[in-house]
Amino acid sequence: MAAAKAAFPSWSALSPDQRAPYFRKLASLIRENNDELAVLEAASMGKPLGSFFDGKAAAARWDYFAETGYIVQGTTSVQTPGFINMVLRQPYGVVAAIIPWNVPLLFLANKVAPALIVGNTVVLKSSEKAPLTVGFLTNTLSVPNNVQSAKLATLVQKAGFPPGVLNIITGFGNVSGSILSHHMDVRALSFTGSGRTGRLIQTAAAKSNLKQVYLELGGKSPAIIFEDADLGKAVQDTAYSIQSNSGQVCMANSRIYIQDTIADKYLELFKQYLETKVKMGDPLDANTNHGPQADGAQHKTVLRYLEMGKQSGDLIIGGAAPSDREGYYIQPTVFTNTAEDATIMKEEVFGPVVNINVFKTEQEALTKANDTEYGLYAAVYTKNIDRAMRFAKGLEAGTVGVNCTSPVTGKDMPFGGYKSSGSGREGEPLYTLSNFLETKSVLIKLE
Repeated sequence: MAAAKAAFPSWSALSPDQRAPYFRKLASLIRENNDELAVLEAASMGKPLGSFFDGKAAAARWDYFAETGYIVQGTTSVQTPGFINMVLRQPYGVVAAIIPWNVPLLFLANKVAPALIVGNTVVLKSSEKAPLTVGFLTNTLSVPNNVQSAKLATLVQKAGFPPGVLNIITGFGNVSGSILSHHMDVRALSFTGSGRTGRLIQTAAAKSNLKQVYLELGGKSPAIIFEDADLGKAVQDTAYSIQSNSGQVCMANSRIYIQDTIADKYLELFKQYLETKVKMGDPLDANTNHGPQADGAQHKTVLRYLEMGKQSGDLIIGGAAPSDREGYYIQPTVFTNTAEDATIMKEEVFGPVVNINVFKTEQEALTKANDTEYGLYAAVYTKNIDRAMRFAKGLEAGTVGVNCTSPVTGKDMPFGGYKSSGSGREGEPLYTLSNFLETKSVLIKLE
């Protein structure tokens, strides 16, 4: 924190053109080291090499935000007689970011790059579950060599960022994260993770300096499939959504609602997809597309939900850890006919577990889809444009996919959640840059 605070005056005095070369250099280094980053991610949290898109996506975000600094502009007004007034948009100073373990490189870029390009300095906490790609970099602390070698931290140094501008720490949330949340020098904090932790961060902000808090939390995202949909595409998209990254994706469509006239066919194709397309195995094997859960704690949590699911619905496929494999693996699992008020329908599992239920009418589907405290992502599959627009408007979610589902997002679209899925938006520059800027009114009296 001291390093970040000391670096702020000189960093904020630079123009966006002077800050941007550091971004481009870091993007280039990430691309050069993509293969090593992929191996480190497979080793730390089990993401298969063949599924690793994180490095190239993160590099693209650094390049993208390198070009956004000049879009931040205030306004002026001559509507008050005798005055010329203006609005200034200025950086907070020191801001903090706390990222999750499932896509750490991309989350880091989406939080840190916009904060830095408008002149803030940053302290970021990586997850203790996936520290190898992100790592540890500060000016003041002595840490073990194995942590100092975490890859992105070394790339930040090679990119030449001035000391103190970007500080990366690791550690457990109840220590490192709590300190950042309570720290009086942190003026804004962006967090992606669980709803429980998000509430703790908001409480900490309230008890300290009322820092601005932006939260991207969990999801229980629904996908609704109508009888006129392209069934093959719907099956492929929705199955991939819940199986990708072993279900460890906040916007995964973990609830699927199928129109009754196509339910049997959809279930047959969905089961067939999981049986033929999913290749469980060593994440370092290029043929694997389904790795383990991130660690023992996450594995235990998913197993607990599987037992709940067996008590409240019908098991179609999966439902356990594979008996022929060591490690924190979970079989892709499908439940049907699950009661809408069951715990597994209400809480985020964060594993390859999906509940598929049936509906008859549009209103029934919409009501069931919205019957959740989460609202991160929702999807609808139909060829009826009027119906698609009714659901686009009626679904209570920060992102709605029409004939597509998560993890599809728009590079130029804001991303965030309704209800308990969070507050604020990231991604699109006008939204995410505003997260890291104060608004100041200046009144100039004319003589």
